[in-house]
Amino acid sequence: MSGGSVLVLGGSSDIGLAIARAFAAEGHDILLAARRPAELAADCADIGLRHGVKARALRFDALEIEAVESFLDGLEELPAIVVCCVGVLGDQPLLEQDPLAAAGVIRANFEGPALVLGALANRFEARGSGVLVGVSSVAGDRGRARNYVYGAAKAGFTAFLSGLRNRLASRNVHVMTVKPGFVATRMIAGLKTPPALTALPQEVAMAVLKAVRRRRDVVYVRRVWWLVMRVICAIPERFFKRLNI
Repeated sequence: MSGGSVLVLGGSSDIGLAIARAFAAEGHDILLAARRPAELAADCADIGLRHGVKARALRFDALEIEAVESFLDGLEELPAIVVCCVGVLGDQPLLEQDPLAAAGVIRANFEGPALVLGALANRFEARGSGVLVGVSSVAGDRGRARNYVYGAAKAGFTAFLSGLRNRLASRNVHVMTVKPGFVATRMIAGLKTPPALTALPQEVAMAVLKAVRRRRDVVYVRRVWWLVMRVICAIPERFFKRLNI
């Protein structure tokens, strides 16, 4: 993992910034890609000063599919590691009634992230090296009444990453799926979540850093979520549909 820059897509998110700082502490130059890069100027300056690395912000919108290739062409060099933290939760009751809002959530959590990582995969494959990390969610392990639009999009992203990992397994390009549960970020601000199941952004960042070192395939954060989701996935459908979880 030594050397090479790290590109963080969704770099203005709490998780994205925490991941950027974790890799910067290891000596990696950082590229933060976000829709409003000017807002990241202070973060880039702090990362550079604190860790003695180069850090800069780039404009990137995962929903602008037609601009993906030009965005990648505009990079000074192809990064060694890319972490995609793009995503939006949405409001499930609203999404049930507003198809356009639901489409936006699906695009932000699945279509955009999948297509940009697919484009990067082609370039990494041609180079013969690289690491792609997709931040998905435990919500994609089984559809649940409370967040099934978001969960369905994350399920699609998880499946995409799995297929990409299998395709590139013999090409020296590693693809990793990260599945956080609750994370104390702005995205879930105001929601009451169980402390034992709620990670901090820094926990996610360190889990990603360690998993990249070890070339892990799928990582749950916190690890207890692996067991929680195994239990949830094992409930027969005839009983599961009676639950409101």
